[in-house]
Amino acid sequence: MSKTQVAIQASSFSKHDTWISIGIIGMLFFIFGFVSWINAILIPYFKIACELTNFESYLVAFAFYISYLVMSVPSSYLLKKIGFKRGMMVGFWVMALGAFIFVPAALGRTYEIFLLGLFTLGTGLAILQTAANPYITVLGPKERAAQRISIMGIANKGAGILAPIIFAAVILRVGDTEMFNQLATMGEVEKNAALDELIRRVIMPYTVVGIVLFTLGLMVRFSPLPEIDTEHESIELAEANSGKTSIFQFPHLILGAFAIFLHVGTQIIAIDTIIGYANSMNIGLIEAKVFPSYTLAFTILGYIIGISLIPRFISQVNILRICTVLGTFFTIMIIFASGTVQLLGHTADISIWFVVLLGLANSLVWAGIWPLALDGLGRFTKLGASIMIMGLCGNAIMPLVYGYLADLYDVRLAYWILFPCYLYLVYYAVYGHKVRKWAFAA
Repeated sequence: MSKTQVAIQASSFSKHDTWISIGIIGMLFFIFGFVSWINAILIPYFKIACELTNFESYLVAFAFYISYLVMSVPSSYLLKKIGFKRGMMVGFWVMALGAFIFVPAALGRTYEIFLLGLFTLGTGLAILQTAANPYITVLGPKERAAQRISIMGIANKGAGILAPIIFAAVILRVGDTEMFNQLATMGEVEKNAALDELIRRVIMPYTVVGIVLFTLGLMVRFSPLPEIDTEHESIELAEANSGKTSIFQFPHLILGAFAIFLHVGTQIIAIDTIIGYANSMNIGLIEAKVFPSYTLAFTILGYIIGISLIPRFISQVNILRICTVLGTFFTIMIIFASGTVQLLGHTADISIWFVVLLGLANSLVWAGIWPLALDGLGRFTKLGASIMIMGLCGNAIMPLVYGYLADLYDVRLAYWILFPCYLYLVYYAVYGHKVRKWAFAA
């Protein structure tokens, strides 16, 4: 942090500064959602254009999300050195680099370079997430943290609904379906020419994305976003943390990071597997493609409920407990509920609607865990946030577990993987967040 930039305590912000900051961070969460949810389109797009197997195509998600595991802790040290605002600027610039890497990857139709670009995009997002999540958590009264995070969630999931639609509109053409069907009968030269043309369509949009991301980095750096001081603790907090030398001396944080790992895993399973589950009910892809939007719509409904009720009518810890119990209940209903119903123009087994309802159950879990896990960390806040962000690698790992179980048993029984996840989340909501000393500690 420069000598001219003075970090201040979030509690000293004016109401005007607080709302400006929430607006700016909301923009960041919109960018998180937009960049992340494009992967749903990139997976089948790269599979065709780069002639990949199913396993190879899913490396899109793995390369993107594994960066959170690798880069989150280095991100915390970067933020500790240069502060939140400059850290966000660097995060945007790293993302811009990742977008620009798509250009040589497309020119050579080289999948490995695309994966490097995706990893770089994920690295920039890891820096931004490590900065933005603790920032919005401490930006105002602690008891309203879940309310603020819910606002961020609407921005994130709203972008998630728009991103695939916009990206598909930019890169796909009316005659592509016919061309895809003819690829198998084309000669090698003709097929390579068609695939080269297809993959090079990403050059212009990702060049624009790179320029926009670079510009956003400058805008955030010179925005009125205040620099929050998390390095200097209150007297009470300093005394409580006086003997702490390691982040692992905060059990509620470590337990919370594992909760985040399981939570994002349950969330991505609910959204990314529902089309396949619908297909198992003889619902075709054209009809089934709307089911993820239903799940996201219920997630946004949950955010709206959180904004309306927290903390005036219900505390954020109690709403976390309700959501985790609902997740457990909906999982049981996915496994055991049966019977054909007609709803929203679909004829399907009733169990699929409980997968949709997981969007509601998952909506306020992230918002509930963050303030509980970061409570009392003081000067360890940035490092603690990076540990939490590492949990996002659950997006890369949990779907693979579901897929393994689906292959081993079937797509319905594979949802059993959600049950122990929600049980742990219930434990954290009820008891785990209160643990301040490991049971095995001397």
